Amino acid sequence: MQQKPALVMGILNVTPDSFSDGGKFYGKGAALVHAERLVQEGADIIDVGGESTRPGSVAISLQEEMDRVLPIVEAVRSVLPAEVSVDTRKFEIAREAIRAGATIINDITGGSDPRLLDLLRQSPTTKLILMHMKGTPETMQDSPVYPKGVLPEVRAFLAERVRAFREGGISKDRLWVDPGIGFGKTYAHNLELLRGMKDLAAVGGRLVCATSRKAFLAAILGDAQADFASREAGTLASNLWALAQGASVFRVHDVAACRRALKTWAAIEAPVA
Repeated sequence: MQQKPALVMGILNVTPDSFSDGGKFYGKGAALVHAERLVQEGADIIDVGGESTRPGSVAISLQEEMDRVLPIVEAVRSVLPAEVSVDTRKFEIAREAIRAGATIINDITGGSDPRLLDLLRQSPTTKLILMHMKGTPETMQDSPVYPKGVLPEVRAFLAERVRAFREGGISKDRLWVDPGIGFGKTYAHNLELLRGMKDLAAVGGRLVCATSRKAFLAAILGDAQADFASREAGTLASNLWALAQGASVFRVHDVAACRRALKTWAAIEAPVA
């Protein structure tokens, strides 16, 4: 299978409480400035999130998420060349975000709302990221267990979700998959999923790697409380590992570092003229 060109997805959390950068880009002005910087650093996609889904977080109201997200989507689309993704588990946010110019819906529930199928049919250029999560953000880290093994269970879930949308008439290239590192997974589960990325690469149109700054990266170094800047080396290492296994979308906080790492990897991999 020929590897697709790598895409970098810059994270833009317009929330007061996201796990690594909550509150930094909460206002429209700060959010747009940060989006501009992400694009300058090489982001292909700006992923706008209005509701924190960190472990233990509680869902916010539809109106509050709408008020946070839609003005940012409209502003980014009006001034920047990047695609806009919306990180949401609410159908109404997905629908209105597409109307505002978003072309990717990043759904941590794996496309569980049946109305998404008609939405994709009506929006033929929109992509859907189907992510695996065990439980909900409020409960997902309460001793997650996978009796059949985390990799087989996650792969089966993602394959079933892709199959359901394909049977509904959505082409595979519009259905990207994300194993959900850190979403209802232990330290060992996260590493097992990374080791098995190659088994996930062909499930959807693209495979997304979203390890950026997550706690297991600090735990690898024996310091689960390490500051977020110290996790960037682990982010890059896991992204490059995933790239070698077939991942082609990298959801990150530090776009510049990711883009430089991918460029270096490509130069090493390129055949000698």
